[in-house]
Amino acid sequence: MTNRYADFSALNITGPDEDGILDICIDTPGKLNAVDEAKHLALADVWKAVDSDPETRVVVIRGANGTFSAGGDMGMIQKIMDDFEYRSNSLREARDIVYNMINCSKVIISAVEGVAVGAGLAAAFMADISVVGRNARILDGHTKLGVAAGDHAAIIWPLLCGMAKAKYYLLTCDSMSGEEAEAMGLASLCVEDDQVVEEAYKVARKLATGSQTAIRWTKYSLNNWLRSAGPAFDTSVALEMLGFTGPDVREGHAAIMEKRKPNFD
Repeated sequence: MTNRYADFSALNITGPDEDGILDICIDTPGKLNAVDEAKHLALADVWKAVDSDPETRVVVIRGANGTFSAGGDMGMIQKIMDDFEYRSNSLREARDIVYNMINCSKVIISAVEGVAVGAGLAAAFMADISVVGRNARILDGHTKLGVAAGDHAAIIWPLLCGMAKAKYYLLTCDSMSGEEAEAMGLASLCVEDDQVVEEAYKVARKLATGSQTAIRWTKYSLNNWLRSAGPAFDTSVALEMLGFTGPDVREGHAAIMEKRKPNFD
């Protein structure tokens, strides 16, 4: 790893390898790779470093030990509820995860194994290409917690899978498998669970050996669809953070901690 990634030690970053592929791994042992505050900040800012790295051509982002990410750490969620300044910083980071991935000139490929929820799901589906395991468990989770579906869903789910499916899964918080995600267009490729990282690297090597100007300019052009949806996304993140000031999120948070169904009055 080059020194340019030293500030992002909350993520396990290796490479770039001889093909120009950088590996970013979310690793939170014992917590299904939950995104804590250090990882949330790193996921917001690392893409600028990737963009300016002349040695990196393609990024593969994945989770350690067969799990992508269980979403936001419960301790971080508690701090968002309790502290205005922390909530404001979280708003900035949530916006930057999305916009910095959109504006990163390098292609980003996500390798989605096991569980992918909430804040982790933003990194999975804001990637340019997503490779998911057939039995991956994908869940947005926001309305179950008691806040609006912010993070990333409003900007990209309707474009990927259509408004009808986006509304159904974001409003109900029903989970889906990787196979279902690919069938509805939410994921790019679906493979057997033990082939996810291998397939992601196969795609990465194909792109790393292609014309970098052609690939990057194509990404930039296509992402204008996402830039045009920026106002919808900004609204969703602002309303998510407003929800963190209300009573429903406290009940949702308590229900998750106590492993019970929430009782929203």
